[in-house]
Amino acid sequence: MNLRKTYFILPNLFTLASVFCGFFAITLCAADRPSIDLLYQAALAITFAFFFDLADGRVARLTRTQSNLGMELDSLADVISFGVAPALLVYKWGLQNIRVAGVFISFLYCAAAALRLARFNVLSLERGSEKPSKYILGLPVPAAASILVALVVLNHQMHGSYLHAAQASLALLLVVLSYLMVSRVRFRSFKDVRPSRRAVTAGVGVLAFFGVMWRLKMHSAFTYVILMGLYLVLGLSEEILFFRRRHEEENEARAPSSTALPSEGGARSDEEVLEELGAFDENTGEHKVPK
Repeated sequence: MNLRKTYFILPNLFTLASVFCGFFAITLCAADRPSIDLLYQAALAITFAFFFDLADGRVARLTRTQSNLGMELDSLADVISFGVAPALLVYKWGLQNIRVAGVFISFLYCAAAALRLARFNVLSLERGSEKPSKYILGLPVPAAASILVALVVLNHQMHGSYLHAAQASLALLLVVLSYLMVSRVRFRSFKDVRPSRRAVTAGVGVLAFFGVMWRLKMHSAFTYVILMGLYLVLGLSEEILFFRRRHEEENEARAPSSTALPSEGGARSDEEVLEELGAFDENTGEHKVPK
């Protein structure tokens, strides 16, 4: 028996564990009017799914068992655990009273998550084994789901109940997260982080932030919501900076005596996005189709 072949099962088991956590969260939310405690347990189940989702990729890299099957399975798992489960969770928590509108807005989040993961798979297949980019096109689905889960956990930690006063704000948040997932706004993946003075300084800053939050006796979920808010602000700020830089470069390129500079930020067209991700054939001018 070749034990090496059994290694391929390990990352898939972690992925299926993430699916189980998402499915368990859905069953907890499936009641007509689940209690706040049940919604909190569902949020915790999705939190465990985050850990399994992080582990499967690392296990695959450690055992060198990365495969297209694992990538596709991981995306399907994310649709369930970080698409359907969080959408149903926030619907039962704060959007159930607005009936059809709440259903539609929750579905919008699910649809955006599915589209985001499908696009990620296509670009990953096109890119192949090239060096991972330090930017991710669109807000990652687990990041969007973590914001929703953290709000439910924070509500429970503060002994809250069903959301009534801020239903409009929750609906707007879902719409914004849905747009950011399918948008072409670039967010940092932090895959390019290496031991350096800047990385150490950033790490110390994060630890100091957690220390201040602990001294102020802030809830852990509130601290996480702040961090994710800063992550969104970072991505949007860099996108605005890149847009201005592209605009300046285009103006310089139109001048007769100027030389166009290479663009450093977001893409101006889908072709540029695919080309930067290794999915555009410069010889034929056509998109490469994965086989």
